[in-house]
Amino acid sequence: MRKIAFIGAGSFGFTRTLVRDILTFPAFRDCHIALMDIDGKRLEYIERAVKKIVAAGGYPAKVTATKSRAEALEGADGVLVTILAGGVGVWRYDVEIPKKYGVDINVGDTRGPAGIFRALRTIPVMMDILRDVERYCPSAVLLNYTNPMAMLCRAMQGASKASVTGLCHSVQGTAEMLAKWIGAPLAEITYLCAGINHQAFYLEYKWKGVDAYPLIRKAIESRPEVYNEEQVRNEMYLNLDYYVTESSGHASEYNAWFRKRPDLIEKYCASGTGWNPGAYGYILDEYLRREDSWMKDIEDWLAEPKVDLERSHEYATFIFNAVFGDNEMFEFNGNVRNFGLVDNLPEGACVEVPVLASKRGLSPEHVGPLPEHLAILVNTSSRCEELAVQAALEGDPRKVFHAICMDPLTSAVLSLAEIKSMTDEMMRKNEAYLPQFKSLG
Repeated sequence: MRKIAFIGAGSFGFTRTLVRDILTFPAFRDCHIALMDIDGKRLEYIERAVKKIVAAGGYPAKVTATKSRAEALEGADGVLVTILAGGVGVWRYDVEIPKKYGVDINVGDTRGPAGIFRALRTIPVMMDILRDVERYCPSAVLLNYTNPMAMLCRAMQGASKASVTGLCHSVQGTAEMLAKWIGAPLAEITYLCAGINHQAFYLEYKWKGVDAYPLIRKAIESRPEVYNEEQVRNEMYLNLDYYVTESSGHASEYNAWFRKRPDLIEKYCASGTGWNPGAYGYILDEYLRREDSWMKDIEDWLAEPKVDLERSHEYATFIFNAVFGDNEMFEFNGNVRNFGLVDNLPEGACVEVPVLASKRGLSPEHVGPLPEHLAILVNTSSRCEELAVQAALEGDPRKVFHAICMDPLTSAVLSLAEIKSMTDEMMRKNEAYLPQFKSLG
C-alpha cells in the first residue's frame, strides 16, 4: 500500500481534485491517503469529502485525518503541500498597504511586495515541513502547490537533498487555451516552455511539428474575442513574440507596462477571463468571500448525490505514478534549481523547465538560453526572488527592502523613500509572522 500525505489538506479544491486523480491510477487504488491540516473543522470536512470520493469509486483505499504532521508523513511515498501561512487576515495587508502607496496589485501571491511578504511568512513553515519529511519519509517525492512557488522551492531545494519540485497548472492550461484558439486538438500540440514560475514562455509551440505561432498571431489580430480574452498576455505576445504562461491578472503585476497608471489599467486590464486583470485585489476579495461561505460550499458539495471521478490535467499524480507507481515516464514543467538548465538566468535560482519523471526520480532538462529580451525581463524577477529568499533565511530586513526596490511595477510607481516607508509598514503588520527577523529597522 502506497501512502500519500496531504499537508494543508483543508485546501478543498486542490485536495479533492488530487485525491480523485490519485485513485484513477491502478497503482494507487488501494493507497493510504493521509490528510493533515491545523484547522480541525476544515480537516473534518475534507475527510468526509475524500471518503465520499473513495466510496463513489468503490476504491479499496484507506483514509486517515490528523493534525499531526509527523503522523501524516510517517512512511509516506508522496507528499503534497497546499498550505496558506498566516491566513487571509494578514494576507490582505500584502495587497491593501501597497495600494495605499499607489501600487495596484491584482493577485499578490507570486512576486512583488505582496509575493515577497507571503514568502517571508511561508518559508519558515515550509522549512519545518521539509525537516519533517527528512525525518519521517526521506525517500518521498514532495510536490509543492503553494505560492509563491519559485521562492518556496528555491528555499527548500537549497537546504535539502530531498526530492522537491513545485507544480503550476498554467503551463498545460495555457497550452490548451492556445490550441483552442487555432482549432488544434491538444494531442497534436508539442511545445518547449521555460523561464520562471508564472513568467515562463513557450520558446516553441508546434502543431503536428510545424510552428503554430503564425496561427496564434493571426487569431489574436483578426478575432476581437480572442484578443479580449487575454488582453495583457496578448499585448505581451504581439510585442515580445513569445507567449507567457500565466494569466493576464498575474502577468499584469510582473512588469511595468500595465498597472502603473489608472489609464493603462483601464485600457489593458478592463476585461478578460479567469482572474480578472482589471480588478484590484481580485483574488483577495475571493478569499475574503470564502471565509464566510466555505462551509456552505463544501456542505452543498457533500449533499450532491453524484461525484465526478474523471481525472484532471494536474501533473501531480502522473509524477507519482512515474516515480513509485507503474513507472510510466512522464514529462512536465517543474520548478527546480538552475544548474546548467537555462543558460542566461541566474545560476542556482529556481527556474521552471521540462522535467522527466521516472523510476530514477526527477530529471530536469537543459533548455539553453532564453531569447535575450526575455532574459532581461525574467532575470529581474528571478534576482528579486533570490534576494527575497536570502532575506527570509537570514532574517535581514534590509534585503527585503532592496528586493522590493527592484520589483518592476513597484519601481515604476514609487520613489525609494516611498518604497522604504511602504516596506516598513508591511514589516510591522507582519511582525507576528516573522520570527526569523530580530530587528525590523
